[in-house]
Amino acid sequence: MAHQHLHNEQAGDKRIWWAIAVNLVLTVAQIAGGIVSGSLSLVADAIHNLSDAISMVIAFVARRIARRPANEEWTFGYVRAEMIAALINYTTLIVIGLYLVYEAIFRFFEPQPVQGWTVVIIAAIALVVDTITALLTYSLSKSSMNIRAAFLHNVSDALGSVAVIIAGIVIILYDWVFVDPLITLMIARYILWQAFTEIGGAIRILMSATPKNIDPKEVISRSLAISGVCGVHHLHIWLMDEHRTSLEAHIVIEDQLMSRSEDIKNEVKKMLKDTFSMHHITLDVESSAGECSDAKTIGH
Repeated sequence: MAHQHLHNEQAGDKRIWWAIAVNLVLTVAQIAGGIVSGSLSLVADAIHNLSDAISMVIAFVARRIARRPANEEWTFGYVRAEMIAALINYTTLIVIGLYLVYEAIFRFFEPQPVQGWTVVIIAAIALVVDTITALLTYSLSKSSMNIRAAFLHNVSDALGSVAVIIAGIVIILYDWVFVDPLITLMIARYILWQAFTEIGGAIRILMSATPKNIDPKEVISRSLAISGVCGVHHLHIWLMDEHRTSLEAHIVIEDQLMSRSEDIKNEVKKMLKDTFSMHHITLDVESSAGECSDAKTIGH
């Protein structure tokens, strides 16, 4: 089983490296084509491709770091390295998106000539490459926030290439050069929407926020419904990574049932695992007579 898992990880690493290589080659071609043709939208798409390649490099490095086991210095392990990588990637995308908005607005006031055919040909090549890259990362995207982000970026790149092709055709047919910065604004808007939509998930995990699919009030009410439990406080619920939920809390048990405290605690743990799919649960047991004074229900 462990050998199969290692094989899957190595196969995934190879796919990511291929995706990085393909994106870097495409980026160089697009930037050169954008400079020669005078197309800002093509350069915008190239910058987005470059950000994808960089994000995949960061995701790859974080993916390798996250596999390291816990040790005396890092007792929680390195699993959140991927969340840090995701935060870096999305923050960079926001900066890039804002820069493209600035450049596009500037082009509206000072239009530049654009060679339509060059734009169409390079954008068509980019569309093929983006599709290949998306296929390379699709299966990995189902289980990793970082790789999912890279996959979504490639899909948006493909859509951006379609938009650039349309702009090039319009310029060829009608010489409407204003379409180029207009398409750039559309690409920038999509980049910003994507980044702001996804960045929240990484921030929530890094800040140890309660998972959105878990209601602490329901956790407390279900715990209190177990016979013998008369109180819950110092409750903390957080995600170690995007797949594993942790909980720690103090549960108060009726004095006359303290002899069954281990059994009651195990019942609470089983309920939490079965109902809320929690992976790591730490419960501290108190008697009703020895309950913490002025204890907060949530947190300390």
